[in-house]
Amino acid sequence: MESVTHNDVIILGGGPAGLTAAIYLSRARVKTLLLTEGTPGGQMTLTHEIANYPGIERINGYALGSVMKKQATSFGAVVKGNVEIGSVDLAGRVKSITTSDGQTYTADSIILAPGGRSRTLGVPGEDTFKGKGISYCATCDGDFFTGKEIVVVGGGNSALEEAVSLTKYATRVTIVHQFDHFQAFEYAVEEARSNPKISFVMSSTISSFYGNDNLEGVKIRNLVTGEETDFKTDGVFIFIGYVPNTETLKELVALNDRGEIITGPDMSTNLAGVYAAGDAVVKRYRQVTTAVADGTVAALASADYLHSLKRN
Repeated sequence: MESVTHNDVIILGGGPAGLTAAIYLSRARVKTLLLTEGTPGGQMTLTHEIANYPGIERINGYALGSVMKKQATSFGAVVKGNVEIGSVDLAGRVKSITTSDGQTYTADSIILAPGGRSRTLGVPGEDTFKGKGISYCATCDGDFFTGKEIVVVGGGNSALEEAVSLTKYATRVTIVHQFDHFQAFEYAVEEARSNPKISFVMSSTISSFYGNDNLEGVKIRNLVTGEETDFKTDGVFIFIGYVPNTETLKELVALNDRGEIITGPDMSTNLAGVYAAGDAVVKRYRQVTTAVADGTVAALASADYLHSLKRN
């Protein structure tokens, strides 16, 4: 039998943005429920090391997510992980979320923090060899490639930082990047270039993956000459950006042409009482700290909205 539980605020998403919002709201004595389809911590849990979080010298991403969850629950927030969302209704004065098991949760305000997921290359063989030589998470799979030669695809901070971290396991890391320059910060570029285990194939992309039971190699196409070469490798790690997890929100809230949630300075959406935060919103920079900042602002704005309801 379906049951209904009412909250002041429901947060959809359990990454750093959602967890920060839960900390702020629950500490302010706001009845807060956080629902996430994955593990609390979000994409942050896949990061082997966070070294630029203010006040903390170095910490594993999973550990930081665990600390944030503990803070939120210590103030009274209810955090439910691995929840499958069935339907979302944001249009009414009271918002509602129904999970696949028939449980309905209602709230006066909603904070959308669905985050994003790894972007794929979308070339032949990628689906075939996912988990059989192709990975999108160095933390999860790096040790499987101990003593082996691997390829890293990408040219941003994540690609270069994870390439360096993978040299702890692999004997050789080859970075393949579509441009003749990197988009990463200079410190990340310098660290990668100074590592003797790392080599570079620039102005190139992987055009296909091949193998038998497991990945055995890739075809690399030079984007200047068009020439394709076979490159034997034991594994490929792909770090080429993200896709916002907003497919189920398309008809519910205003998105831009990239599927990112459009927000105002207070993280408000086009719907009254609905706010958004984290990697799924329109922004230039995506870091744990920017997600935390979004979550803070969204929580404070949501609390103000609740106060306005009481006044009216």
